[in-house]
Amino acid sequence: MRLTRNNGWQGVKRCAALALPVLLLAACATQESATTPSQVVPVPPKPVVLTPPPQQAELKALIGLQDRLYDVAAPLLVNNALLCRNNARNLLGFTAKTKYSFTSEFIEAASALGLSDQLQVTGVLAGSGAAKVGLQRGDLLVSIQDKPVPVGADAERQTALLLGPLVNGRNSIKVIIARNGANQTLNIPLTRACAFGIELGNTENVISYADGRRVLISSGMMKYTKNDDELALVIAKEMAHNTLTHPSRQRNTATMTGVIDNLIRLKPDTAALNGMAGVKPYPQQLDVAADKLSLYMVARAGYKVDDAAAFWQRLATSYPASVLNGYTAIHPGTESRLSAIQQAVSDIQAKQATGTTIQP
Repeated sequence: MRLTRNNGWQGVKRCAALALPVLLLAACATQESATTPSQVVPVPPKPVVLTPPPQQAELKALIGLQDRLYDVAAPLLVNNALLCRNNARNLLGFTAKTKYSFTSEFIEAASALGLSDQLQVTGVLAGSGAAKVGLQRGDLLVSIQDKPVPVGADAERQTALLLGPLVNGRNSIKVIIARNGANQTLNIPLTRACAFGIELGNTENVISYADGRRVLISSGMMKYTKNDDELALVIAKEMAHNTLTHPSRQRNTATMTGVIDNLIRLKPDTAALNGMAGVKPYPQQLDVAADKLSLYMVARAGYKVDDAAAFWQRLATSYPASVLNGYTAIHPGTESRLSAIQQAVSDIQAKQATGTTIQP
C-alpha cells in the first residue's frame, strides 16, 4: 500500500425550554396585580469553545499535510507506470492506518480523531482501482481474499505481508470493508503504478530525498511550494532519481534511507540534520537526466510544466547551495539544470500541441 491522502449545545436548548414557563407565569402574574415586579428573563450561558489538546491539533495538522502530499502524488504514480520502468507494480491504490501508526505519545490523539485497533482507509489514490469501485476514506478493512485483516499494534506490517503475494498474477482483489455498521464486498481492480512510497518529512528544512524505493518531501518544502504544480515538480524529480537508480549509483542509498527513516518520525532527531547529514550532492549529469524525466512525468500526470524553470530558479535563489541541508546544496548545478529544463519544456509543449504521446 503506497504511496496511497477531518453541535449544538444541548444545555443551551434546555435553558431556552425552561425559560418558557417562567415567561407564561410572569404574564399571569401581571394580570392579577399591576404591582408585581417584571420577571427577569435568564440569559443562556455562552457555549464553551473546547480547544483540542495540543497533540491532537498537531496530529491533525500533520495528517492534513499528508493528505495534500498523497493527493498531488496520486496522478504522478498512476500515470507514469510506463516511465517508472522496473519500479512499476500492481497496487490496490489506498492507504490504511490504525491508532498505532503513530508514535506512542500520539496514540490517544489518533483515537480522538477516529482511529482504532482496526485498519481504517485514510486515503484513496485518485484514478486507482480502489477509487473506481468506491472505496472511501473511513472504511474499515475486515478481510482480504477471505482472510481476516490483522488488528492491533502490528496490523500495518502484517497486512502488507498478507497482500504481497496476492497482487501478482491477479486482476483484482476481494476486500470486505465495514461502512456505517454494515459489511460490503468490493472487488478492487489492481492498478499498474509507480511503486514508490511517498513520505512526509517532519522538518522545516526546504528539502526532498529519494532512497531508491521512497520519496520524502519535507513539510518545509510543502509550505514553500505555491501550488500543486510546483509540488508535483518536486515529487516527480525524486521519483525520477529513483527510476534512474541514482541513489545506488551514488552509493548513497543507505545514507538516504537513514535520513528518511529519521524524518518520517513525528519527532525527528534534529541533531542528525546538522550539515549535509552525510548526503552527497548529485553530479550535474545525473541531476539533468532526472530533471528531464521528471518533467515528462509531471506533464503525463496533467500538471503544468510551463513555469518549471522559474520555480527551480526561485528555489535556488531562496536557498542557495551554501544553505546546508537545503535543496540546492544537494542539487547544485542550477545553470545546467535550467538549460535542460527549458529544452525539455519546449519539447513537451510541442508534443502537447500536436497530440503526440508525451514520453522522452
